[in-house]
Amino acid sequence: MKFIDEAKIEVIAGDGGNGVASFCREKFRPFGGPDGGDGGVGGSIWAVADRNINTLVDYRFSKMHRAGRGENGRGSDCYGKGADDIKLRMPVGTLIVDINTGEAIADLTDHGQEVLLAKGGEGGWGNIHFKSSTNRAPRQKSDGKEGERRELRLELKVLADVGLLGQPNAGKSTFITAVSNARPKIADYPFTTLHPNLGVVRVSHEKSFVIADIPGLIEGAAEGAGLGIQFLKHLQRTGLLLHIVDLAPFEDTVDPVKEAKAIVKELKKYDQSLFDKPRWLVLNKIDVIPEGERAKRVKDFIKRFGWKGPVFEISALNRDGCQELVTEIYGYLAEKRQQETRSEETHMVAEAQAILSIDPDDPRFKILD
Repeated sequence: MKFIDEAKIEVIAGDGGNGVASFCREKFRPFGGPDGGDGGVGGSIWAVADRNINTLVDYRFSKMHRAGRGENGRGSDCYGKGADDIKLRMPVGTLIVDINTGEAIADLTDHGQEVLLAKGGEGGWGNIHFKSSTNRAPRQKSDGKEGERRELRLELKVLADVGLLGQPNAGKSTFITAVSNARPKIADYPFTTLHPNLGVVRVSHEKSFVIADIPGLIEGAAEGAGLGIQFLKHLQRTGLLLHIVDLAPFEDTVDPVKEAKAIVKELKKYDQSLFDKPRWLVLNKIDVIPEGERAKRVKDFIKRFGWKGPVFEISALNRDGCQELVTEIYGYLAEKRQQETRSEETHMVAEAQAILSIDPDDPRFKILD
């Protein structure tokens, strides 16, 4: 199936049915009074997150979604039938934005999550509702309201804990194949990866995380060079970025430091928040470098690149150093989750203290480590 990560659709909820003005005409009830029923509610349109879907390709070709109209009311106190709702199933990780207002309507992050996209119109009132002590034979009725109509942009941002950055042929696909269950296409030419790949990395039976590989970036990607930066949005949800660098390029004229700086430049140009994410440097293909030259080559690269963060030396092809890197990644992610949990607990306790006006030093409200 072709990978589609953006689509534009139009959703039109159903109009409400009209109310009716009617009077009872039954035998033995000469003054039966008003009995006009209400119109039915128009159908609404919902978005439902489904983890079994991984692309927006269905919405590339089916762009308009219209719900049914509610039935009109009838006499004898008969209310019109409401129209059925429409549920649009979308991949987990889909961001839904109103094109006209720029408002983010929903972010589908959990399987089964349902979000209302367009509300159906309410049904009109029949004359039964207008009866009063001074108006015993009302002829008033109201029409149903129009359903909501919206133009939406769907953006799929994959849900991953770790994202891979790097030039084409840096070894990202080989790395994700070595450490996870993903099996992307691998070849000895640039731009082998044409769409994001997700893989689950198993550290142990109960310990795992998700890693995302996107097509490689080159200098000038922000201006449309190569595959551009259209896939960088898939890294915005990640908690850690791995910058994979080919330390032993095929051509002697290629400078790994220059290539690495170009990636960082394009990253910052695209999104400052993405640039500010925690980033680790992974020097790949060390198996190609003679053992006696590895330390010198690594030291020279780090010095010229001006890098002061974590550095890992691996060979994705031979899997040398990959297990150690995976273990470090899981430890980092686990610690980060614990910090977020403690922060949430602290916030909840602070809110409770504010509401109850409890002394902050009260030992009953201390968080246990």
